[in-house]
Amino acid sequence: MFEGITRDPYLIENSSYKRLKDEYLKYGKLIIAFDFDNTVYDYHKKGDTFNNVINLLRKLKDYAYLIVFTNSPPERYSEIENYLKEQDIPYNGINENAPSIKAEGRKIYYNVLLDDRAGLLQVYNELSRLYDEVIEPKRNSEHLMKK
Repeated sequence: MFEGITRDPYLIENSSYKRLKDEYLKYGKLIIAFDFDNTVYDYHKKGDTFNNVINLLRKLKDYAYLIVFTNSPPERYSEIENYLKEQDIPYNGINENAPSIKAEGRKIYYNVLLDDRAGLLQVYNELSRLYDEVIEPKRNSEHLMKK
């Protein structure tokens, strides 16, 4: 379809999912960044709920380091934290790297980003698939072994 598409591995179907799965299997945890406004919070007050993304974050909280990655100024962080706590939306930090990552640049490190302006549907589907195909079966087998 596009000339040279095979030279760009992340334009090949399932390659980004495979990378995500491989990283989870290698490290046992992911670093997931998620936007705040219009990804988990109804910034424009349209009545949107974002329940699917929120529920996915809740399912993944034990298997990922969750970072709110927002363009909001630091003065808004306490409002963001209060909302996340009130809505029981898990997070580990705002606009800061996971403690295991030593990076000097302005961009935080993450394995994947949930953002209404950055391919939210694809990332949501890939994380849901990873949970259903890898995390949940592993969790269930570990639970059975404890019995």
